[in-house]
Amino acid sequence: MIQNRDFIVIGIQAWDIDIGSNCKNIATEIAHHNRVLYVNPPLDRFTIWRGRNEPKIRKRIDIQQGKQADLIKIEENLWNLNPIGVVESINNIGIQWLYDLLNKRNNRIFARSILSAANRLGFKDYVLFNDSSMFQGLYQKELLKPTTYVYYMRDYLVKNPYWRRQGVRLEPQLIQKADVVVTNSTLYADYGKQYNKHSYMVGQGCDVSLFDDVARHIEVAPDLEGIPKPILGYVGFLSSRRLDIPLLEKIATAMPKISMVLVGPEDDVFRASALHSMGNVFFLGAREPDTLPSYIKGFDVCMNPQLINDATIGNYPRKIDEYLAMGKPVLATSTPAMSYFEDHTYLANGLEGYLENLDLALLDNTPEKATTRREYARSHTWENNVLAIYKHINDMQSPNP
Repeated sequence: MIQNRDFIVIGIQAWDIDIGSNCKNIATEIAHHNRVLYVNPPLDRFTIWRGRNEPKIRKRIDIQQGKQADLIKIEENLWNLNPIGVVESINNIGIQWLYDLLNKRNNRIFARSILSAANRLGFKDYVLFNDSSMFQGLYQKELLKPTTYVYYMRDYLVKNPYWRRQGVRLEPQLIQKADVVVTNSTLYADYGKQYNKHSYMVGQGCDVSLFDDVARHIEVAPDLEGIPKPILGYVGFLSSRRLDIPLLEKIATAMPKISMVLVGPEDDVFRASALHSMGNVFFLGAREPDTLPSYIKGFDVCMNPQLINDATIGNYPRKIDEYLAMGKPVLATSTPAMSYFEDHTYLANGLEGYLENLDLALLDNTPEKATTRREYARSHTWENNVLAIYKHINDMQSPNP
């Protein structure tokens, strides 16, 4: 545990982001016992031009012009900063020395605004927590001079074209500089260890209260009632980049007495797939998030048939915690990230592996196993996630790290 300290959090997601954010969850948890300054990414010229008519960007522009406050209090012990100062959009610069020169300038502009806010709040001896900001965070250890610099990896960003352009060269430099590297995947921890021996997998937080069937007495969704059992189900975005459509088609063909139920919006490739012509495959469409537990409740086995590619191989699959929180047997593609769940799930690759493990999941589903699954999922709280991060910060600050 760390208490009564100051933390500065920088990253690639603003506080007002429209989707869920690991970094926001972590910052909120840290603020339960410490003071936290959550810093939005700095505004760059291209974003101003592209989004000049968007309300969020207009607000950022007003802040730059002094029409609104740059620093606001979110809750007790937690503040949000919109940095003053516009940085240059430099990612497409191909001349290395010129990019580095301008990136140092961008880092200095960013640091000046952070230091101003930190001084106004009276922050001292702070920990700097960087969520994947490999460019704007590259020189912040030197500029902000934190007592400990923590770099947090939750995605393989250098596999993304935007981040790959400069990140393949720069992220290893930042990992080397960091005092501690923490990740939510064994794959990312192994990547970090190539450059910094203090790289650790700390798991992932997840709020599974919505999926607590014991406390909430969840009812099965009415539109599952007419679908023959057993049901092999999936909830989430049906993305051809992340899910293995040929595998799903083979499973449905090989096991015609199994009903495959897919709940969620589809991309164009899914909509055009042969799955729609199969009599034992049921597409139920997008559903409100708070109704998803009712669908999982009606599944006999939950699945996560991932494609193995750069977008999926290291990602922590939060839906696995949601499935397990309801005590359900889970069948999923074996990936490095899924090894974290191997004692509580059925992992497979290819059609034969899926069919064999699907039979096991259906036959070997006891109340005792359901209870163990629930307990395991409930252990993945944001509190426990942050405690794991604290451990490595404390170890680093000890006399013999």
